[in-house]
Amino acid sequence: MELLIGNKKLTLEDLINVTRNGYEVKISEEAKEKVAIARKLVDDYVEEGKISYGITTGFGKFSDSIISKEETATLQRNLIISHACGVGNPLPIDQVRGIMLLRVNNLIQGHSGIRQKVLDLLVEMINKGVTPYIPEKGSLGASGDLAPLSHMVLVMLGLGKAYYKGELYTGEEALKKAKIKSIKSLSSKEGLALINGTQVMTSVGAHTVYDAINLMKHLDVAASLSMEALNGIICAFDPRIQEVRGHLGQINTAKNVNKILKNSTSITKQGELRVQDPYALRCTPQVHGASKDALNYIRDKVEIEMNAVTDNPIIFPTESEVLSGGNFHGQPMALPFDFLGIALAEMANISERRLERLVNPSLNNGLPAFLVENGGVNSGFMIVQYSAASLVSENKVLAHPASVDSIPSSANQEDHVSMGTIAARKANEILGNVRKVIAMEILAACQGIDLRDVKRLGKGTNEAHTLVREIVEYYDKDRVMYIDIEKVEELIKTNKIVEKVEENVGKLKI
Repeated sequence: MELLIGNKKLTLEDLINVTRNGYEVKISEEAKEKVAIARKLVDDYVEEGKISYGITTGFGKFSDSIISKEETATLQRNLIISHACGVGNPLPIDQVRGIMLLRVNNLIQGHSGIRQKVLDLLVEMINKGVTPYIPEKGSLGASGDLAPLSHMVLVMLGLGKAYYKGELYTGEEALKKAKIKSIKSLSSKEGLALINGTQVMTSVGAHTVYDAINLMKHLDVAASLSMEALNGIICAFDPRIQEVRGHLGQINTAKNVNKILKNSTSITKQGELRVQDPYALRCTPQVHGASKDALNYIRDKVEIEMNAVTDNPIIFPTESEVLSGGNFHGQPMALPFDFLGIALAEMANISERRLERLVNPSLNNGLPAFLVENGGVNSGFMIVQYSAASLVSENKVLAHPASVDSIPSSANQEDHVSMGTIAARKANEILGNVRKVIAMEILAACQGIDLRDVKRLGKGTNEAHTLVREIVEYYDKDRVMYIDIEKVEELIKTNKIVEKVEENVGKLKI
């Protein structure tokens, strides 16, 4: 499969198709024309000796240093090798492929002045599976993701490190194995064009929000399973309640749960067993819905940024002007990615509270303590809840916003920075914790359903329960529990639970 870029807006699904589903990338002819026009203007500036930031001057605090025509290639190479200061663990391959795609999409819009052959190299690396080794830390999220993006460009120069077919090589070795020729030198502005942007934070955040949207559907399934196990009161999900408040996420959550629980014999109505459920059940539409509304907002911001020009300076060929501004600043993404971390953390918070109700004999409406028979000899799900509590507490620390911090850099020339890349990475870490908590809730709810000996599950919960029981047996006595948790987490990662449920009840809404 192939993704043609340059003639339409990239979507989140386009990104995932390239980074995870093996789609190849092709640049449209219209985009190539724009690239050529912008490049000519850069060449004219250099030839005429016009003063323009990053083309005929140094960078950051050195923006007042004038660079001669003869030194421009050295300037661009030195920019890359000096700025490759990333540290820490490598970013995942899918996120790095996303960085490469988003950088290409930024550069083909004809406002950056890069040569076509440099773009073609980056596209060839994507298509042939050469993925630069990019350390995850070292970006302030302003002036672009300078340090991590520099590691990407090192490979294009035959330097640095890169993965090819699952193995890590030097950049030059990886390119040779893929039969790709490196470029030995960059021309005027090209080094700056390649690293001056928000593509690292955007790729990390885009993958996180994509996974969060799928995870949110699993959260609705988990809540529905817990409703089965706890004889939840369905009246709180009446569409009339949701409609008089009006928030779309809340309305859609109630619709999802009603579809998933249709035909269940274990759910109840108010007054049958009790008048009200606790908030972790009764307020599921409101709490899940708030995170859904946040995810939809963040997705919109991500897709804007995926298609944005975040270079500096920006070339406007029709006016023959080169303007220096601040589109590289990550603040427009830093705030949404902090919001993403908060929205994700809340998903785990309510899931863990339902898990606590399932295992607690004072709260679980007659189920055995910690969901196991012969308690005392068996501890059952006691420490599953401990583990979930640990994860949600960790999330509360991680959800502290990165964007409220700033620290001056480049001799105070760059005196306000966004920390947007940190915000995106934190959200991604929270996502992993949330997935585990939801896996624990699903596992416990299935155990509660079996202990309750439910006669008929809902249309969707029946599918989810059956799928879980195909890989995890009923818990009749203590066994190594982390294995069960990992199996259910893998079901969530591969989206199998939601796919099976949707086959039976129709699309779940976010």
